[in-house]
Amino acid sequence: MKLEDQIKTKLEEAIDILKQFGMPLAQQNERTAYCLLALLNITPEKNWKHAENPLVGITPMMTFAKDYYYKNYAPNTRETFRRFSTQQMVQAGMVLYNPDKPDRPVNSPHAVYQISPEALKVIKAYKTPEFNLLLANFITSHSTLSFEYSHKREMNMVSVKIKTNHSIQISPGKHSELIRDIIEEMSPRFLPNSTLVYVGDTGDKWGYYDQELAGNLLFNVKQNGKMPDVILYVEDKKWLVLIESVTSHGPVDSKRHMELGKLFDNVTADKVYISAFPDKKTFSRYVQDIAWETEAWIADNPTHMIHFDGDKFLGPHK
Repeated sequence: MKLEDQIKTKLEEAIDILKQFGMPLAQQNERTAYCLLALLNITPEKNWKHAENPLVGITPMMTFAKDYYYKNYAPNTRETFRRFSTQQMVQAGMVLYNPDKPDRPVNSPHAVYQISPEALKVIKAYKTPEFNLLLANFITSHSTLSFEYSHKREMNMVSVKIKTNHSIQISPGKHSELIRDIIEEMSPRFLPNSTLVYVGDTGDKWGYYDQELAGNLLFNVKQNGKMPDVILYVEDKKWLVLIESVTSHGPVDSKRHMELGKLFDNVTADKVYISAFPDKKTFSRYVQDIAWETEAWIADNPTHMIHFDGDKFLGPHK
C-alpha cells in the first residue's frame, strides 16, 4: 500500500475509533485524530495492536503529525488542540492529563497527556472480534474511571479559606498557593475588615465570585484574562483592592495600572493596587517594573508591606 493510502486509512480509522468511543461530532475530525495517533505512537504503516501510551505534550503531537503524516499546523493552533481535542478526550476517560505529576499547574508548558491503560487495551483490539466487547465494558465503566482520575487531581487542589466555615478549591500550582497566602495571610493583617469579591483560577478562570457585591460596586467579572487575581472590598474605607499574584506573569506595572484603572472605571470606590510575591527572589526580579502609587507584599515576609510612594501607606492615591 502506498504511503498516501496508509495515511488516509489511518486517519479514517482514528476518526472511527473516536466515534466508537462516543466522542462528540466536533471532535470526530483530523486534528483530534492526529492527537490520538500521536498519543498511541501509531505511524501510517503500524498496526493498531502495536499501539503504545507514551507521555506526549501538545507541541510533540503537532510535530508527530508533521513528521509522519505530513500535516503542518501553525504554532498558534496549540490552544485549539488543547481546548477542542485533548480536553474532550480527557473528559471521555480515554486520555489522562499529567499522570506523571497530577499537581502540575494547569497552564504549565510541561503539561503532558497519556492514553489511559483501559483505553489502550480497547484500541489494541481494534479490527478484531474482541473490540466490541472490550469497548462496551469501557463505556460502561468509563464514568467511574473519569471520576477516579479526576479525583486524583482533586486531591492536589489548593484549598483556600475565604470565610470562617467556608473554603474553595482552586487549581494546584505556585500561583494558586500565593493566592491562598494573599487571602489567608495578607488580608487579615493589612485588610482585616475586607470582603472577598473575586478569586481567579488558572483552571476555571475564576475560583470565587461574589456577583451580587460586584454588581453593587458597579462592575462585572468577564472571562477575558484581564481581571486581577484577587479582588477585595473594604467597606468602611470604600476601597476596592486589586491584587496580582506574581509567580510567572508580571506585577502591577505602569501599563497594568492603567489597564486596571480603565477596567474598573465605573467603580466609585477608591482603588488600591497590590503586587504580591512568593519570596524576595521573585520580588527582586520584578521590582524595577512595579508602578508608583501601588503596594507590594512578599509572602515569606508576611508582616511587612512595601509602598511605592512616600506619602501614603496602603491606601488609594488620588
